[in-house]
Formats: sequence, C-alpha cells, structure tokens
Amino acid sequence: MSSMDRVAPSAENQDHDRLSADRPGLDLDGRGDVLRLVACGRWVIAQANALEEIVAGVKPMTQSKAEIDLTALTGLDTVGAWLLYRLQTQLEKDEITVDFRFRDERQKRILAQIIKSNVACDIEPPEEPGLLKLIEEIGLATVSLVTNFGALLSFLGNVFARILDSILNPSRIRLNPLVHQMEVVGLRSLPIVGLISFLIGAVIVNQGAVQLRQFGAEILVVDMVSIGVLRELGVLLTSIIVAGRSGSAFAAQIGSMVMREEVAALKTLGISPIDVLVLPRFVAMALVLPLLTFFADVMGLLGGGLMAWVTLDIAPFQFLNRMGDLSLLSELYIGLIKSVFFAGVISISGCFQGLSAKGTAESLGQNTTTAVVESIFLVIVLDAFFAIFFTTIGW
Repeated sequence: MSSMDRVAPSAENQDHDRLSADRPGLDLDGRGDVLRLVACGRWVIAQANALEEIVAGVKPMTQSKAEIDLTALTGLDTVGAWLLYRLQTQLEKDEITVDFRFRDERQKRILAQIIKSNVACDIEPPEEPGLLKLIEEIGLATVSLVTNFGALLSFLGNVFARILDSILNPSRIRLNPLVHQMEVVGLRSLPIVGLISFLIGAVIVNQGAVQLRQFGAEILVVDMVSIGVLRELGVLLTSIIVAGRSGSAFAAQIGSMVMREEVAALKTLGISPIDVLVLPRFVAMALVLPLLTFFADVMGLLGGGLMAWVTLDIAPFQFLNRMGDLSLLSELYIGLIKSVFFAGVISISGCFQGLSAKGTAESLGQNTTTAVVESIFLVIVLDAFFAIFFTTIGW
C-alpha cells in the first residue's frame, strides 16, 4: 500500500455506487508520523456491505498513532459509527493509538453512544412455564431415585457377597482395620453416648414423676424408664449419635479417597475397595453398636435411678427390686436385635455415599450430609417397623 491510497469497495459495488455522488470511501495518508484516515461519503446502513469491505481493507503501516478524520462525511448513522469503532479497535490491536476528528457534535455523540453501548450484557434464559418446570423436576427426581436405588442394590449385593466369601475364607478378614474401626466407632463414642443416655434417663423419671405423683403411683416411674430405655430410647439415641458421628466419618473418609483417586488405584492393583474400605467398617459397626446400646441402657437406668432417689425418695434397692419384678430380659433383647439392623443401615449408607462422591469438594460435602440424614431417617423408619412387629407378635 502506498503512502497515500484510498480503500474503496469492489468494482461491482463501485458500479452500483456511482449512481450516487455520496458513495463511501476512506483515504489513507501515511506520509507523516501520524497515519491519517479521511472518511468521506455517506457512512450509513444502506452502504453497510461496502463499508465492511472498506474497514476490512485497512492495513497498519509504520506509524504508532492514527487520526480518523470525519469532517468530509456527508452522512453518519449508528451502523457507520459502529464500523468506525470497529476500525478503531482493529488499529488498537496493532498497538496504534487512535484519535478522531469530528465535524460537529452530532458525529461525536453518535460515536460515543456506540462505544458506551458496546458492553456485554447478561442474557437471562427464558422463563419456563411453572407446570413444565414442575414436571421436569419430578421426572429428574424419579430418574435419580431409580438410578440410585439400582446402584444401592448393586452395592448391597457386592457387600453381602464379600461377607459370605470372608465367612468361608476367614484368612481374608483384615484384622488391623477392623480393630481400628471398632476403636473409632465404639471406644471413642462412649463418653457422649453415656452422658446423653444418663441425662435422658434422668429426664424421663423427672417428667414422669410430675404426672404419676398426682395418682400416688410414683413407683411406676421405674417401669417407665426401664421399658422405655431398654426397648426404645437406648438403642435409638445411640444409633442417632453414631449415625451423626461415624456415618458422616465413613462418607467423608471414603469420599476423600475417591477425590484423591486412591480408590481407583486400589482397583488398578486388583484390590476390591469393598474388602479394604467397606467390610471393616460394616463388621465393626455390627459388633460395636450392640455393645454401645447395652452401655447406653446401663447409663440410662443409672440416671433414672439417681433421679428417682433424689426426687421421689425411691432408694436404689427399691429401684432394683421393682426392676426385678418386671420381665425386662425381652426388652433388652429387642433393643439389641434392633441395634444390629441399625448398624447395617448406618454403615451401608455412609460407605455407599462415600463411594458415590464425584471427585469434587462440593460433591463430598453433599454426600456426607446425605449419609447422615439418610441414616437417621432409615433408623427411625426401621424402629417404627420393629415397634409394630414386636407388638404384633406379643413381645
């Protein structure tokens, strides 16, 4: 391109534009330190195609500054102003500083408005009708429920198959992880389980005494606290505490291993994650939760007996004699039987949610929360089922 040239539309467009004396053009003068671009003619929407060719044909020279002169324009609208702005940004990409020379304030105002309006805006998605959105959410929830249920059944099948294999081949049982999990789940839970059970037993006696004193039947608080703690409250409170404490820990520990791809590494080495991660936790929970339940029963009765002694003057030997008159062995058995099933629900839910983590911190947090809520919900549902079942069979 020479030091002074003119960028104009193609021959076909020129033939068409010669009918008008105001055809657009752009003269380039590169003889000085400043590259001058003199726009002429009508830069309007009717000449959009020709103007695009003109702007695309501008090539930078050696100057670091440029001036676009608009004094020779006979017409300018927003389309022409936008193409001038595009020419400016095109030159600035080549590190050329661009200034404009206007003929009047109108030209300056149009170009300023174009520059101001050239800002990306947030595009809001069209709002879906409420009914369609509700149907979509129900469909997605149904698909998710069916998918998760199928994955849970597959997981349960693998777990029980591994349990059967471990029973037939006891040498495959990993004792070190099993003992460690028994310590974490059981031994470290004793303080909180004992304290809460003690307080609940005391509260039952305290509240029951207020009502029974009106009928002179204070001694019946022994029946209330004994049956309530051994049959329901001992195992239920212990299971809820363990679900919140150990169930969440199972999900978080296994989920973090999924995030660090340690579970994938185990599979690569030919080691089943269920053998290494799930079975020790499942067996430890099944062994420890009945023991914790028994400990909770003892602490609940101890708290109830102490409160009865303080508030009702029922001496410890009277409390024990009244308990001896009751048939409490079946109540104890019911609580221990339920604890085994609750242990399975808590451990399976925690391990399943941990292995289902997607590898992100958000997914890990969601799955950990789901494990706790799911475990507590299933424990309460199972407890209601067992209450009806044992009542029906006369226990």
